[in-house]
Amino acid sequence: MLEAAGPEAAAVPAPFGLLAELTHRCPLHCPYCSNPLELTARKDELTTDQWRDVFSQARALGVVQLHLSGGEPLARPDLPELAAHARALDAYVNLVTSGVGLTAERADLLARSGVDHVQLSLQDAEPAVADHVAGARVHALKLAAAKAATDVGLPLTVNVVLHRANIDRAGEIVDLAVDLGADRIELANTQYYGWGLRNREALLPTPDQLVAAKAAVARARARHTGGPEIVHVVADYYADRPKPCMDGWARRQLTVTPAGDVLPCPAASVIRTLPVESVLRRPLAEIWYASESFNAYRGTEWMADPCRSCPQRHTDFGGCRCQAYQLTGDAAATDPVCSLSPHRPLVDAALAALAAAGPQPPAYVMRTHTVATP
Repeated sequence: MLEAAGPEAAAVPAPFGLLAELTHRCPLHCPYCSNPLELTARKDELTTDQWRDVFSQARALGVVQLHLSGGEPLARPDLPELAAHARALDAYVNLVTSGVGLTAERADLLARSGVDHVQLSLQDAEPAVADHVAGARVHALKLAAAKAATDVGLPLTVNVVLHRANIDRAGEIVDLAVDLGADRIELANTQYYGWGLRNREALLPTPDQLVAAKAAVARARARHTGGPEIVHVVADYYADRPKPCMDGWARRQLTVTPAGDVLPCPAASVIRTLPVESVLRRPLAEIWYASESFNAYRGTEWMADPCRSCPQRHTDFGGCRCQAYQLTGDAAATDPVCSLSPHRPLVDAALAALAAAGPQPPAYVMRTHTVATP
């Protein structure tokens, strides 16, 4: 095993999961999407054989969960072959999808090929708003995709990004997910990087909305006692302390992009001060244990005060490095959502602007067009 650099080298565990972004092609145009502005072109995507090699390296490294994602992974015609290879490696195979293209026939093929679980995104329980946020008429296709997955016996997780336009229906969203046969429901407020940061004013919920949503989720849990697990991640801009983003930098997960770049987290490409690693130039194990980018914010030795002396530094790991970089220009800064951060006024200013803007948020800026919020 390669050793990591620095005094905490012995504490570096093998990764648990790999997020394989098979493609950046996607039929949706969600205004909170974390995809970069310059998406990887189809001609620049890793080939089937290259992805097979990535999966084999990941399993040798210790990865036990392979998450096949995108963009929309169903845009890859070789998806069944990739799932079969992952299954042959004895990995747990999770398909992360918008559901667009997941027909009954394709769900059956993928289940037989090796997919163990489907993670389906929904935008809302209200069809018109769901289609509006997705930027395409796809809500009905998503409901059909959920049925296709459960009909072939695949466990289903429903993921919903909460924001100002849909958070008032948090309870209804849970009810819909239960009706779809979800085994797990994840309600997570928008993370403000990528298009999420660009659309922050339109996406940030109000304090009253957050309070109401928390109560609605509690009621939904009571309604569905004994049913699916319901996970609710609140908006960190309103928090006193940051959440442990990714359970710590390069601690449990890694991401490989369609072009083969290897990242400590899905959004790490926003940090322009780190070198970009590629599985086409360097073995995955070497990147995980010995690269500058993966060791930059690993553990706690890199921290300055107030993080360095904070008793929570081993549990929240200083918060999100991507958020720190985008708001302050310094990825080593304390996450600005923390009340102890000297940069907390940046977050407070965003919340004050929201309060001053009144009830109608501005239009979303999308990848291909601008539309007014509902």
